[in-house]
Amino acid sequence: MIGGIIGLFLILFFGTIGLLLFAFWIWMLIDAIQNKGLTDGEKVGWVLAVVFLHFIGGLLYFFIGRPKRNTPLAMS
Repeated sequence: MIGGIIGLFLILFFGTIGLLLFAFWIWMLIDAIQNKGLTDGEKVGWVLAVVFLHFIGGLLYFFIGRPKRNTPLAMS
């Protein structure tokens, strides 16, 4: 009985984590395709990296490939 409950909890937990990772991967793939701050060659490279490296490619794109937003500093 307890083993079944623990097994169900683990399935739900890891299933949720997997779904969140998949959503992140799709988000990074769409962002790489639509990113206007990248040249066409960079887009192709990042899309291929995200597709073939899956979550690791998405993480790399998130931290390296996405252009930094230039927010003007408020003058006080």
